[in-house]
Amino acid sequence: MTHAEILDRLKSDLDAKAWSDDPAELEGHVSDWRDRHHGATPLLLKPGSTDEVARILQVCNEAGIAVLPQGGNTGLVGGSTPEGEVVLSLKRMNGVRAIDAANESVTVEAGAILEAVQNAAEDAGKLFPLSLGAQGSAMIGGLISTNAGGVHVLRYGMMRDLVLGLEAVLPDGRVVSDLSGLRKNNTGYDLKQLFIGAEGTLGVVTAATLKLFPRPASASVALAAVESPSKAVELLGVMKDLTGDAVAAFELMPKVGIDLVQDHLPGARARLESNPDWTVLIEIASAEADRAETLMETALETAFERGLVTDGAVAQSEAQMAEFWALREGIPEAEKQHGKAAKHDVSVPVSQMGAFMETAIPKAEAAVEDGMVIAFGHVGDGNVHFNLARRRPGAGDDFLAAAKPATKLIYDLVDEFGGSISAEHGIGTLKQAELAARKPVELSVMRAIKQALDPNGIMNPRVLIPRD
Repeated sequence: MTHAEILDRLKSDLDAKAWSDDPAELEGHVSDWRDRHHGATPLLLKPGSTDEVARILQVCNEAGIAVLPQGGNTGLVGGSTPEGEVVLSLKRMNGVRAIDAANESVTVEAGAILEAVQNAAEDAGKLFPLSLGAQGSAMIGGLISTNAGGVHVLRYGMMRDLVLGLEAVLPDGRVVSDLSGLRKNNTGYDLKQLFIGAEGTLGVVTAATLKLFPRPASASVALAAVESPSKAVELLGVMKDLTGDAVAAFELMPKVGIDLVQDHLPGARARLESNPDWTVLIEIASAEADRAETLMETALETAFERGLVTDGAVAQSEAQMAEFWALREGIPEAEKQHGKAAKHDVSVPVSQMGAFMETAIPKAEAAVEDGMVIAFGHVGDGNVHFNLARRRPGAGDDFLAAAKPATKLIYDLVDEFGGSISAEHGIGTLKQAELAARKPVELSVMRAIKQALDPNGIMNPRVLIPRD
């Protein structure tokens, strides 16, 4: 059968709602959020059940049809843009199947939007702690497949730490399913971990059982001025020592990032009057009512006395908390509006964060004419979004090509400081060459796993693992 005949077979086998070749609908699935990657697909598949996913993969596997699983299409490394593959979207499989409050778990389908899962947990009096800028569009399946992080990793861990059980369809249509929500299950290989962070290269995640947590009874958010990233790391240690495990988020923002937010995003108002070079956003959460603000104020007073903080402000209302967070969460969008940037989602040990940034920033800026580093992110877990742009972007400027030498310099420094070239965004197509060059043994193991589970190579074949 020809490729077209196989696609016609898929259409005839599925409910009419389970596929589309309408160019208007396909348009929303062939470009990435940053508008950097543009592709094409002959068919959008929208299964409504795990059985339909299994039928689709069985047919595609037998015929050698490449499949690109796609979540909310909010990825940043080119992993969700098709180049001729059929796109398999789980957007119709978006239900919350069950909440077990006593087990502190929720079972959801892979197409469920993160914000909907957060709301379902809240309705049950619980917390699902994963939180990130795209939570209104990012889907659980994509977040699992990329091992998403976000702003609360410091306290609750990454997606890998939040998954209790998984249902996934293998490339040949077989279903691996364990959604029991067990916290102890010592029966050999932990198969769910293969699919977490695999970027859709081993199969399609269709459902998951996720951890829930008690909702904090009080929360406090503050902005604190620090002289340098090294001082921010010292401040993190003080906050943790004085509040125990109450530090829920610890985000570092440079002056240039805050300037961009206020230049490009109307309504962004919050910033410290001293306009410091570096500002930390701190969130404290407590199980005791009114306790978080007391902890915050006491810890910040100590930090002032020790010379770690030069200015600060504690949010006095929920509205002001939201303003403080809008400042941090607005940086990616403000960057996008400013112009093209070379993005580097990297991590180093928390203890090395200050030294890494203070070494890398001047070197990266010197490597590109009119270079400007916008380094921000999750200092509490060692993850910094180390982005490089031009201070004055020009029309038609091929900045990404110009920035390639700086990218190599940045990744070399990450290696020197014992870090990772991908902290939470994944490899996609953007970082394949870097992965191959820097992790050859690990890559060979990944190839062996890929060959064992997907011998016909139909699952997201251009992503993560470079072709031989």
